[in-house]
Amino acid sequence: MRVALALLLVCAGQAWAQAPDSTKRPLARAGTTAVTAQTVPQVPATADVSAYAPRLVARPDLRPAGIVTQASERQAARIKGAVCGDPDIQGETMGNIGGPGACGVEGAVLVRSVVGVTMQPAPTIDCRTASALKDWVATGIKPAVGTTGGGVSRLRIVGHYACRSRVGGGSANNRMSEHAFGRAVDIGGIGLASGREITVLTDWNKGQAGAQLADMWRSACGIFGTVLGPNANAAHRDHFHVDTASYRTGSYCR
Repeated sequence: MRVALALLLVCAGQAWAQAPDSTKRPLARAGTTAVTAQTVPQVPATADVSAYAPRLVARPDLRPAGIVTQASERQAARIKGAVCGDPDIQGETMGNIGGPGACGVEGAVLVRSVVGVTMQPAPTIDCRTASALKDWVATGIKPAVGTTGGGVSRLRIVGHYACRSRVGGGSANNRMSEHAFGRAVDIGGIGLASGREITVLTDWNKGQAGAQLADMWRSACGIFGTVLGPNANAAHRDHFHVDTASYRTGSYCR
């Protein structure tokens, strides 16, 4: 009985060993060549790399020396034109401006552009106001305009440093304006890359442009100490007044 069982197991093992391999192999994708011993990339026997590792890819060519030089020159010019220690504020350092009377600006700068947006004409202000203007353009004016007309290209400046009272006259009964200390800027229009201009006078409360102006006005509150527009009074019907005056109760926006 035991001998018969042993013979049966031997025969079964031989049959299993001689059975054909019936396992199905995946078909190669159309247009590709099945991997065989002949198609496997050959690597030196000494290389410690799998034969199935990705092939080496050629490195991109180095940038031409001329392009590198131009980029370096532009960066150097940008740094050279920076004022207030900020390359995003381009202009000219003017130093202290004195008088007459109580008027004057400490550390005055002539700002030609902020974050790539041109000031026309360039206002004379102090660095604190220049930094606030940069923040407003970057986080308020540009987002409000978006891609309309190709985006913001310039701001039309209608007021900056001037030795005058708040109402624009010389009356001693009125407090001096923040303009008298280089802490204020008046903006009458936002120029677009297309050449069109959104103006406070003609576009306030009118359509898309009016909504964009309203967004700009709201975004200035908090960045500046004072924000005035057409809703403040008739004197501001054609421009936004923004300044960096400090108030105990926070920003005054109207």
